[in-house]
Parts: sequence; C-alpha cells; structure tokens
Amino acid sequence: MNVRQAVFDLLRRLGISIIFGNPGSTELPMFRSFPDDFRYVLGLQEAVVVGMADGYTQATGNASLVSLHSAAGVGNAMGNIFTAFKNHTPMIITAGQQARSILPYDPFLGSSDPTQLPRPYVKWSIEPARPYDIPLAFARAYFTAMLPPRGPVFLSIPADDWDQPSELVAERVVSTEIRPEPRIIERIGDALDQSERPVFVAGAGVDRNNAFDDVVRLAERHNARVWTAPMCARCGFPEDHPLFAGFLPAAREKIVALLDGHDLIFAIGAPAFTYHVEGHGRHVPPQATLCQLTDDPSTASWTPTGTIAVGSIRLGVLDLLSRSAPKQRAGPLPRDHGPMAEPSTPMTTAFVLQRLDKLRPGGSVVVEEAPTARHVMQACMTFTRSRSFFTMDSGGLGYGMPAAVGVALARPDQRVIAILGDGSSMYSIQALWNAAQLNLPIVFLILNNRRYAALQEFGPLFGFSHDESVPGTELPGIDFVAIARGLGCSALRVELPSELEPALARAFHSTGPVLIETTVA
Repeated sequence: MNVRQAVFDLLRRLGISIIFGNPGSTELPMFRSFPDDFRYVLGLQEAVVVGMADGYTQATGNASLVSLHSAAGVGNAMGNIFTAFKNHTPMIITAGQQARSILPYDPFLGSSDPTQLPRPYVKWSIEPARPYDIPLAFARAYFTAMLPPRGPVFLSIPADDWDQPSELVAERVVSTEIRPEPRIIERIGDALDQSERPVFVAGAGVDRNNAFDDVVRLAERHNARVWTAPMCARCGFPEDHPLFAGFLPAAREKIVALLDGHDLIFAIGAPAFTYHVEGHGRHVPPQATLCQLTDDPSTASWTPTGTIAVGSIRLGVLDLLSRSAPKQRAGPLPRDHGPMAEPSTPMTTAFVLQRLDKLRPGGSVVVEEAPTARHVMQACMTFTRSRSFFTMDSGGLGYGMPAAVGVALARPDQRVIAILGDGSSMYSIQALWNAAQLNLPIVFLILNNRRYAALQEFGPLFGFSHDESVPGTELPGIDFVAIARGLGCSALRVELPSELEPALARAFHSTGPVLIETTVA
C-alpha cells in the first residue's frame, strides 16, 4: 500500500470521485495508474478549475477535490479561492510541491512557503511532515472543510511522496452540524413571541444548511415579512410567497429605512448586515432589536448589536419551531411588482430578463454574475425553490461561467442558465470549452452593454462628477459569438427584440451548450 492508493481509497469512502484540475509536472505522480472509477475534469486555467468545483459542490452539498500546480497555479486560482471562502464552499485544494530532496536548493517551480500562500482564505493549510501522513491529512482536510462554517482547505504535496509506503485511513464518522446553545435560542424564541411586528432577513446560509422549507414554516408561524439579505448568493425564501418583501440593498441607511416600523429583526443565515459603501448612523431602526442565527462564529463576533445564536441554521430553526405556537398577527401587505418592460432597440436588460423568466423551463437553475443587472434580475425574475439560484458572496468576478459548468455537471437532468455581464464573462471565458467538451445543457446569456457599468454607476459615490468619465471602464470590440465558436460552443447574437424569444427557444431545446450574446442599452 502506498500513499496514492490510500488516498484514493479514502476519497471513495468520502463520496468524492471527480478531480477538478489543471495539471503541472509536480502533480503528475498523483495520477499515475489513475483509477477507472475516478474522473478528471480539466480546466484551461486555474480560476476556471476552482469555479467549476465551487458550482459542483454548491449543487451536491459534498466537498469537492481540486488539483492545482504549485505556487503559480494557486496564484492564478486565488480570486475564486477567495470566492469559495466567502461562499462557505467545502473544497479540498491540493497543490503539487517539488520533490523533498531538492527543496533545499530553491528548485524551479518550488513553492517556498506553500501553506501561507492561500491564507487567509482557507480554513486549514498544511504540507504534511512525512509522506506517511498524507492520507490522514486528506481525512482531516475533508472533515475540516465540511464542519461549520464550511469552506476550502489546502494541502501541499511533494511530488515524490505518492509512491511512499502508507496505510489505509481508519473508518470514522464525524458530525457536520452543531446545535445552537438552547439558552440563546430560548431568548430569540421569547423575543419573537413577544414581538408585535417581526421581520426576517434570510441569507444564503438558509439554503446551504437545508433549512429552506423550515424557514418558510417559521415565517408563516409568526406572519413575519421576509427580506433577502444584501448581496445574497442563494435563494433563501420563495420569492412568490405572500410574506416575501424583496431584497435589501448593501447600504446601511437604506436597510434601516426599509426595516423601519418593525420591532424585531431576525437575520437567519446572513450577516447583519453586508455593506458595500460607507454608511453612517444606526445599524437597525431605533425601536427595533436584532436577533441572529448564523453558523459562522466570525460573523457573530462582529455583529454590532443584538442576541446572536451560533450553530446549524436548520437545527436552530427546528428548535424554534418546536416551541408553542405564538399569538396570531395580521399579515403584511403583498409586495408590489413593477410593470413589464417594453421592447426597444437596443433592448433593456429588464426586457431580456423578463422574457427569459417567462420562457425558461420549469426546474431550471440560474447561475448569475452580472453585477450591474443584479437588481434588475431581482425585479424581473422569481426564484421559488431551494438550490435554484447561485451566485458569489465575494463580489469577485470569474466565478459565474465555470460555476455554471460545475452545477450542470452535478445536475445533468436540469437546464442551467448562466446570466453574465460582458465584463465578468472575460475573467473565465475558457469555461465555454468545458461546457462544449462535456456537452452540458447550459444557456450562457451574455448581457453586453460594452462597459464595466457597475464602476461607472459607482463613480459619483466616489467623487466623480456625473459627466466625468471613469478611466478603464469601456469594453468595445469583444465578439462573444466568435469566442464561443472558437471554443467549440454553439453561439448566436441577438440585437432586436423580435429575435430574443426564438433564440431562447432554440437554446432551451438544444442538447448541448449555447451562448446568446444580447446587445443591451
């Protein structure tokens, strides 16, 4: 028994059979005599590799395995490693290291301090002291990644370790949920029962922790309005439910204004709160108290006020549901929906997304990375199911396109739709090759406004006059149809409103990936 055999035996028992990677010389020894029951999914750039693994993990719920090349590969992947950390994605990231015998001589492609390179955006990082320790390090990495708050971990493995003798890792069972402290749950339950007008703020942790349906039951029990947390990466509450209020912005004063009139705010699986721009004043309305249920101790530590329970979102909500029924409250007014967008040339983003929402197949999954269009999407599209919507909690670009590939790989029986900005698409455009090679049923919808519109819109907030141009934000001359076809993906361009619905219908009936580039105002 050698290290390689012991590691693959452990991975089988952990339910991991796919390796997402971009190979280099120091990784090759891991893959000699590659087992027939494992699959290697190649990414053409390391950011694509991590993005695919992130989407796959978000869709399956089990940790994924990533293989990167030494220091250079980890460096290329760091943007999406940061996103995986913010997304609480359990992921075992491995990187090859030069052979131990030549490490003292600063070898070519050696990593001088490998465990520090991905920090602080991994939960645990190690280069095992002995080859014999590598299978045990994989086991610890897996359980560390899966324990709350979930996240990526990192292993640096010297190239000459894989053939060294080892033993099988002993069987073990490790729990992956921690129940919140009953005393704190009781305080939150009492506050909810005594409240006259409670409001919930649901975050991505609701969906990640399999608490979607339970939060619906808790909101209905208390007749509480439910807002989606700012910059939320998942659907935490059905957006067609009568109690759904809408989406909170990432601005302190606006959050306080929207929550005004409520005497209790309960943030579930979300920070309280995520801000994108500098703000001032109170974090909650003056008459309101804040309660929070989070699986992230770090989030709990910086929450500025209130009563905070730390532990499993699902178990905490179930504990609240086990209490006696509270007093009856009047229901809130229904949410106001905006008007339908009218056709125009060029098309508006609202027009494109409303038609997309109307035509997309039932059971489809959306992966979004179009920052300028996020608020438009929230007004024009409705998500009602758990694990039906994915984006990134980090704000970093380059996640959406490969994540759509990963989600489709995990859900081959469902149509995946990637809504992407033209700027964000270029961060990991190589993922189109993966979609074509794997023949995955993905529709890549590019909203091409030929600029980094989000930065131009932020200009006035950072002192730019309204008629002052923001340097480095124009993106003319990118032909996404040509790029997609060059990578093996079917593609078409839509410039007129009359062309949109036929193009979407064609894409939804395709058995493989299709890119639609839409020209929007």
